[in-house]
Amino acid sequence: MHNPIRLYMSMSLDGYIAGPDDRPGQELGRNGGRLFNWLDDRKSDGPSGQIYREALATGAVISGRRTFELAGRWQGDHHDGVPIFVLTHHVDDGDVPPGHARFVTDVEDCARQARAAAGDRPVMVHGAGAAQALLRAGQMDEMEIHLVQVLLGDGRRLFDHLGGEHIELDLVRRLEDRDVTHLRYQVRRPGEAG
Repeated sequence: MHNPIRLYMSMSLDGYIAGPDDRPGQELGRNGGRLFNWLDDRKSDGPSGQIYREALATGAVISGRRTFELAGRWQGDHHDGVPIFVLTHHVDDGDVPPGHARFVTDVEDCARQARAAAGDRPVMVHGAGAAQALLRAGQMDEMEIHLVQVLLGDGRRLFDHLGGEHIELDLVRRLEDRDVTHLRYQVRRPGEAG
């Protein structure tokens, strides 16, 4: 397979990636930080450390606009100076993103640019909006879901707006660690057998 476009996302068992009222100053929503406790083990030799190192070995980032803004535009550098492609519906005149970031309005074009920029490395995807747009366009290859054993009850869901499409997934890796199960799924293309 060409270099995969891979979503990395922490998610509660009931499908939330942020608590309610996510906004500047409360970027993860109320109680949303609970989804990221596993990052306390990111420097370990265990599964969470492995996943974190894999994420930082990606060669480009595709982000949704909302995620990009809530993250303070990462001051133009998500990690190691890799290009950041921000999928957005609209770009205001004179709005130039900082550093290694650029705005892209077309999903297929965004995927193409990110794959080219990443070379032979995977492309990391951030944000529910970007993930859903890439899935709808058939451009998502893999999803690394960090499933946290909590029910947030409310907030921002990962898969709210897929448009009724039936999408088959194959579980290709499962890693258990303290407080999290890391699940990697491959997205099956229409017509691919299981």
